[in-house]
Amino acid sequence: MKSYQKLSTDVSRISEAEEEGADGKPLCHQKLSAWWLGGGLLTVAALLSGVTVWVLGQIWWDQHGISYWSKCTSVPENRRFDCYPEKNVVVTRELCESRGCCFADGEMPLDRINGVPWCFYPPDFPSYTLGSTNETDLGLVGFLTRETKTYYPKDLEKLQLRVEFETDSRLHVKITDATDPRYEVPLDVPQATKRAENPLYSVEFCKEPFGLIVKRRLSGTVLLNTTVAPLFFADQFLQISTVLPSTFLYGLGEHQSNFLHNLEWNTLPLWARDVPPMESYNLYGVHPFYLLMEKGGAAHGVFLLNSNLMEVALQPAPALTWRTTGGILDFYIFLGPDPNLVVQQYQQVIGFPAMPPFWGLGFHLCRWGYGTSNKTWETVKAMRNFQIPQDVQWNDIDYMNGSRDFAVDSEKFASLPQMVEDLHKHGQYYVLILDPGISSVQPPGSYWPYDEGLKRGVFINNTEGKPLIGMVWPGFTAFPDFSNPTTHEWWLENLKHLHAQVPFDGLWLDMNEPSNFIDGSTEGCSKGDLDNPPYMPGILGGSLSARTICASAKQSLSVHYNLHNLYGLMEAKATSRALVEIRGKRPFIISRSTFPSQGKYSGHWLGDNQSKWKDMFWSIPGLLSFSLFGVPLVGADICGFSSSTSEELCIRWMQLGAFYPFSRNHNTQFEKAQDPTAFSPAARTAMKAALELRYTLLPLLYSLFHRAHLQGDTVARPLFFEFPKDEATYAVEKQFLWGRVLLVTPVLEPGADSVIGYFPKGVWYDYYTGSSVNSSGESLKMAAPLDHINVHLREGTILPTQKPGGTTWLTRRNPLTLVAALSQTSTAWGDLFWDDGDSLDTFEKGDYSYLVFNVTQNTFISTVLHSNTEATYITVDKLSVYGVREEPKTVTVSGKNWPFTYLANQVLYVNNLQLPLSQGFSVRWM
Repeated sequence: MKSYQKLSTDVSRISEAEEEGADGKPLCHQKLSAWWLGGGLLTVAALLSGVTVWVLGQIWWDQHGISYWSKCTSVPENRRFDCYPEKNVVVTRELCESRGCCFADGEMPLDRINGVPWCFYPPDFPSYTLGSTNETDLGLVGFLTRETKTYYPKDLEKLQLRVEFETDSRLHVKITDATDPRYEVPLDVPQATKRAENPLYSVEFCKEPFGLIVKRRLSGTVLLNTTVAPLFFADQFLQISTVLPSTFLYGLGEHQSNFLHNLEWNTLPLWARDVPPMESYNLYGVHPFYLLMEKGGAAHGVFLLNSNLMEVALQPAPALTWRTTGGILDFYIFLGPDPNLVVQQYQQVIGFPAMPPFWGLGFHLCRWGYGTSNKTWETVKAMRNFQIPQDVQWNDIDYMNGSRDFAVDSEKFASLPQMVEDLHKHGQYYVLILDPGISSVQPPGSYWPYDEGLKRGVFINNTEGKPLIGMVWPGFTAFPDFSNPTTHEWWLENLKHLHAQVPFDGLWLDMNEPSNFIDGSTEGCSKGDLDNPPYMPGILGGSLSARTICASAKQSLSVHYNLHNLYGLMEAKATSRALVEIRGKRPFIISRSTFPSQGKYSGHWLGDNQSKWKDMFWSIPGLLSFSLFGVPLVGADICGFSSSTSEELCIRWMQLGAFYPFSRNHNTQFEKAQDPTAFSPAARTAMKAALELRYTLLPLLYSLFHRAHLQGDTVARPLFFEFPKDEATYAVEKQFLWGRVLLVTPVLEPGADSVIGYFPKGVWYDYYTGSSVNSSGESLKMAAPLDHINVHLREGTILPTQKPGGTTWLTRRNPLTLVAALSQTSTAWGDLFWDDGDSLDTFEKGDYSYLVFNVTQNTFISTVLHSNTEATYITVDKLSVYGVREEPKTVTVSGKNWPFTYLANQVLYVNNLQLPLSQGFSVRWM
């Protein structure tokens, strides 16, 4: 292969260079086959360090006799990028070649085989050309131009490229219209003020056709290479492709899919949609972020800051194609290199999640169909009677008067205020549902939310400037425009009125995609491009208005076409602000529709699942995906929402759900009750044990949420986050970790009395007994009777636990037990964050306690790094040390001899300590 020349900024100094990709071809030619290299390649270095602009030399097709056939057949199947991605179109040779693309006639029947496109881009398909670039304080700016029109209308002839080296681990690449401003997502993202000094990445550009190449400096791994397919930038069709350095791809939600994505010609549509979770379709939220594990254990992430309808096409090259119908191409690339760091770096852009109230981590109970407040109250009392932990009682829409927001049924729910008062007296809390649709049919003056909203102009309008009317609960409805600041004030006033009637503690935001029982509006939608874009990704229903409002609807900030996927986020933001003003405490909000930065305002539940074993399994990939998305407060409806559960399924699901960061049992109307009191004594006992285990572990869970809030750590964590060099962990989706500490292995199949789990290399301790297994990185079969869920402690960790009570309020006053799981070098580490559990900004104000625990040289040390009065109410009563290899002769506590128990499975127990948490202490065994 002929070398190409690399010129320095002083063009008189020329040296030979050969820089190759994984397949041995120069990176600017990764999309080309060897026959395209005859013309050689000239390179000119740019003014910026680490940035190279590549200029393609002239390709002499005629000289080499390259025919159409050889040009097209030289493209391997897995590198075929779809030139005709339109759905429900029978692509003929004529249609394909009218776009200037290759048609694979004769290779396959007139249908895609396993998704392989039969109409694909040839290597010489025209694209943009990069002109000169100029240095900026943060990177460079340049312009892209194209001479030929594409087959999508209103394509842009001139684009602006901006590349900013924002931090050493974050690169920002922005491509937009060079002449006219376009819609950009109104997300509050950080603005860099100085250029990164020692970036982990290098950036290169191919000039003609334009392509971007991002490499990892240390290893040379190519993270992005967009030269593999042409760039498109039309008004309503933007497309860019890249090859990937491995097949280990995660994220890109919200879908019901495996945690590790299938790259075998798999397309993921992203458009917020009200639909019970089902495979292959777009669901409630939109998260255009992916994390990819590279060979060797490094990780990187890519975030496309775009809120328009889009899809992401995956193919086995491996490669990925982004297609979106509006906005701009605004990419953030995160270099990690650890997967934990990738997620932290992503949240540095979108914002760290809010700190939940302590009670929000307790057990929640709900159903649609209690029917009355008295029936709801009876369920609460039954839970107390059986001494089953519960912190929060919820009500679905049956509490409403005629299914209308902010209106309580004064007959069926007459005792609701008294029930809430009773909950509060018992240290419990109350959450109720709100839908965004506001009833628009009632006598004038009879329904303040609609009348006042109409007066203030807070509703989304149709193209004629009148409120768009759809149909949700209870019938014809208008939809608040949460992009309008006036709407926030109106929303606050409505919530104040409701809170005066029923002093709720948190809110459940449902139907906020926004959902609509008719497509578009009562008058339909326009015939224009906003409602009928020239390209339609494969979303459920095949229309932008399917089960939602018209894309052409007008909002204060922009048209709904641009803002649809932001609706749930904007509602959550308005609700969070309102709850802070009303209660003066941390807001607790669970939202169905979500978008990047949602974790700053709410948690999420995974939607209207079914009472099926498969749905219980699907909850784990969902849980782990939202951990990547910066929404750690997440869970599924325990025991399933629709249809009736079996006792066995509900026991197993309660065990798994005890380890959801957000733990709520919820089911629909007209089905059998599924709260723990509805089952046999044996089932109640098993469910109670699972919940008591959760309450025992709340100090750990709360500390994990503190780290999530402080720096973007995950709470529920994939195994590969802690073991990134172990490829066997990359596809594990039936187990997960709490932080770095606990490994949870639930039973997910009926009739099982054992379960197989993967244990990464190291020592793992049975949480209940302290017995250990030293794994070489293997799958192990464990006993799993119906009343047991397997939980293991990782070596080298210290776990703060607390004696469980019936509520978090009671639990928080109980003594602590500290559990140390020694490493093979007899060391361990852990920590505890503690505050009052409900006040705003306790960490920021210094109103908290923080303790660090260490074990080294047979000594456990508790060190208080920061303390406030809350910690003075708590004592440490017990210390359990797993992995003490020799029976001690003596144990001393802060220098005093102390009684102890040592078991043959190498577990040391030191009891009756009664040490104040707010003071440091040591325990030594010899």
